[in-house]
Amino acid sequence: MMKFKLTRRRFVQSLAAAGGLAVTPGWTRERSAGRPFSFVLLGDLHFDRMEHHDLDWLMRTHPNDLRQIENYTRITRDVLPRLFATVRETIADQNRTGEAPVACVIQVGDLVEGLCGTEELAIRHNAEAVAFVGEANLGAPFLFTKGNHDITGDGAVPAFNSVFLPFLSGEARKLSTDSAAVRSACFDLRIGNAHFAFFDAYERTSLEWFEAVVQRRTADHLFTVVHPPIVPYGARSTWHLYASARDSSRREKLLELLGRERAMVLGGHIHKYNTLGRRTGDGAFGQLALSSVIDAPGEPSVRFPLSGVDEYTGEQVRVEPQFSPATEAERRAVYDRERPFVTTFAYADLPGYAVVTVDGPRVVARMYAGITRTLWRTVDLSGLAAPGNA
Repeated sequence: MMKFKLTRRRFVQSLAAAGGLAVTPGWTRERSAGRPFSFVLLGDLHFDRMEHHDLDWLMRTHPNDLRQIENYTRITRDVLPRLFATVRETIADQNRTGEAPVACVIQVGDLVEGLCGTEELAIRHNAEAVAFVGEANLGAPFLFTKGNHDITGDGAVPAFNSVFLPFLSGEARKLSTDSAAVRSACFDLRIGNAHFAFFDAYERTSLEWFEAVVQRRTADHLFTVVHPPIVPYGARSTWHLYASARDSSRREKLLELLGRERAMVLGGHIHKYNTLGRRTGDGAFGQLALSSVIDAPGEPSVRFPLSGVDEYTGEQVRVEPQFSPATEAERRAVYDRERPFVTTFAYADLPGYAVVTVDGPRVVARMYAGITRTLWRTVDLSGLAAPGNA
């Protein structure tokens, strides 16, 4: 395998390429207070290249992942540049109207595939992902939360810290002069009348950090950006945050915080589209999840659409009938426990991206299919967390 040495010069060049993202004139910190703004929302991406992996290590430790790595490598080469081109065009058009300019792009984790096998390869993996973002010249800062793949494999955690945290620091400072350096994957900032909390689902102290964030929140809206779902959906209902019995008290505390704050949760992980509203003891919150793992450049077909609270049952396991049959009873039981609290629900197997607009008290997400500019669905996110759903 060809060796890659990430010298300080190369590393700085990678960050400089990404840090050079131009912020278009439509949005500025000075003009943002109280005015409508938008952000582009991207789901899981799994940026990957075959040369980023120690294949001997991979075949020893994760042989079943080789096929998906090959597929993500193909998507990175053939589809991801076209998706980012569409996002760039979408941002330019949105800013051209001047009505709700795009402040940033937010990605919900699993920016990279991980599973590199060494710290050196993981640093290269992350640096080339950052360079890809910079070279796409999206026209807005790019922020993301930590996904499980971003820290999977030998050397992945130090590579995340050494490459992604400096990048996030630079991007956050473009959005808020009050932003401190991003020193962990838990960080927050304010844009206009909205507060964004990027929640590290893989750090034990994140819940206490989040509680402190909401205590000092002053903005009208709270967006919580977290990789795994808070409320389960789809066939993989045990993949939500704090799913284990030992974490039940932490889950209840998080649910109450989100409900009390009327939060809007943005996430991914399941590689499916989902919106729902969820009641808590002190209120209600909304959840939007999506995937940007797009298999082909054309407009994808909608598969397994579900809509309405009556569809929020254990029958959701049928959308992936081959997934872990041995755990079906356990996964169905999750829905029996959760169903009484869910007030609205929609699901579909449809990848794409979204444009979310914050306009006074109203927050609306426009969901687009695949890499196209075809509008598939519009969702009132603020309505999901409205008092009527409590």
